[in-house]
Amino acid sequence: MERYTLGILVNNHPGVLSRVVGLFSRRGYNIDSLSVGETEIPTISRITIVVTGDRQIVEQIEKQVAKLIDVINVVELSHQGSIQAELILVKLSTENGNRAAVIQLSEIFKAKIVDVSEATISLQLTGNLDKINSFLRLSRPYGICELVRTGITAMGRDSQAKGDASPDDSEY
Repeated sequence: MERYTLGILVNNHPGVLSRVVGLFSRRGYNIDSLSVGETEIPTISRITIVVTGDRQIVEQIEKQVAKLIDVINVVELSHQGSIQAELILVKLSTENGNRAAVIQLSEIFKAKIVDVSEATISLQLTGNLDKINSFLRLSRPYGICELVRTGITAMGRDSQAKGDASPDDSEY
């Protein structure tokens, strides 16, 4: 089983996200990560979905999603051919005298300190999946009090990723 990242351009209309996610649900497919946002064209949104599965099944789902109303384009974004990032907010315990170590870890990973209390430090970190997971693995010994993840966002590395793509282009 492999992880696949799908970039889906859709018309920014009510119910579109529900139809796309419903297709995954009806097929019994779990979504590992989901992020949605308006593009540089306000009437178009980009849905980024990460799923784990077999290549053949993911290709079938791509074709079915492409047939949905208001879906403009579906692209499988390989890790080499795309830019992928995620943002996390994490609250780490500092009750065991580890405040300096938590601050040092945040500096190593270039995480931003967004809140400090007597018992915790809250950090914001942006990066690719490997960076995020490495940071979380090293943070666990300090005690993760709370964690929020945005989900992966992605775009192609080609010239269209610079914003000069039109909704009719076959890839972005």
